[in-house]
Amino acid sequence: MRIMYGVVGEGMGHAMRSIVLLEELTRRGHEVRIVGSGRAAEYLEKRFPGTVTTITGLTMVYEDNVVKKLKTAFKNLKAAAGIPENFLHYAELARSFSPEVVVSDFESFTYWFARGQRIPVVSVDNMQIIARCRHDKEVLAGERGAYLLAKSIVKAKLPRCNAYLITTFFYPPPKKKRTTLHPPVLRKVILDAKARVKTGDHVLVYQSGTSHDTLIDELKRIEVPFKVYGLRRGIQAEEQDGNLIHCPFSEDKFIDDLATCKAVIAGGGFTLMGEAVYLGKPMLSVPLGGQFEQTLNACYLAKLGYGERVDHLSQKKVEKFLARAPRYAETLSSFEHDGNTGLLEQLGRSLDQAVAEGSRG
Repeated sequence: MRIMYGVVGEGMGHAMRSIVLLEELTRRGHEVRIVGSGRAAEYLEKRFPGTVTTITGLTMVYEDNVVKKLKTAFKNLKAAAGIPENFLHYAELARSFSPEVVVSDFESFTYWFARGQRIPVVSVDNMQIIARCRHDKEVLAGERGAYLLAKSIVKAKLPRCNAYLITTFFYPPPKKKRTTLHPPVLRKVILDAKARVKTGDHVLVYQSGTSHDTLIDELKRIEVPFKVYGLRRGIQAEEQDGNLIHCPFSEDKFIDDLATCKAVIAGGGFTLMGEAVYLGKPMLSVPLGGQFEQTLNACYLAKLGYGERVDHLSQKKVEKFLARAPRYAETLSSFEHDGNTGLLEQLGRSLDQAVAEGSRG
């Protein structure tokens, strides 16, 4: 089967998740071409050389853990000049590759290419849970307006796909047909890390923004070692700053620090949250302001007793969370994961069915 696989470029979680599925599709003998933007395209090209088409994608700008809407709009207006070239790439792919089905990980241009060519589409991502499932009122308390806005955006992003495969660590009931829920997609290195999980002394901190001065000040007031990733980009070695250790990014070192930490402090991104849940690590989640998907993840994290959600970090909030962390770790010990088996089996069935029935346009 000839498969075009689109990966959204905003955040690296989509790309890391896609690697697991792309490797499986290739192993099963399918011919796959990947379309992506930004860092995701660069990341995937290193692992699947010669199969990636890089396009112009949309991005977000955020400062101090809040999405800056005006700066985001200006940045995307500048990027819009590259959009016509996207269609030239797709025209070439249609001519030289002629895909039978498209898989989209929340990637719009691939989806619209499929619609224009009357090619069936299978959606695989975590975002569709916003629009295709029913959510408890307590989870949405105080967030109703943001939920309705996010729901309308997600619903319009990839409408009328042949199937929607949603990855999640929480399971609200689906309200739409052609929708299945599956545990988070985990890379082999994360699955293997389960065997070396232990509760160490340090807390793992991950922040993708670099303008978090207040975070540093608050953490320095707490007598706990923190291993911090993301705040000092480009460093080549660990840098000690009191009780903080700023770490250069290394996938192996990061996973080891995650497997051996006592808890995690991070945003509300799905990928790291899913990995922390699988490894039994309590998380204090600080979702990006203006990004409802992260807020929803954090709300369910708290509802399930896996950790806590806060809007801003402070010494007091962190200390209270760490005091309750053993209780969250006990709750996390009952979380079950099938090693990606269910999702991979469903993906195979969905692709076969989509090709058999054609586009749902």
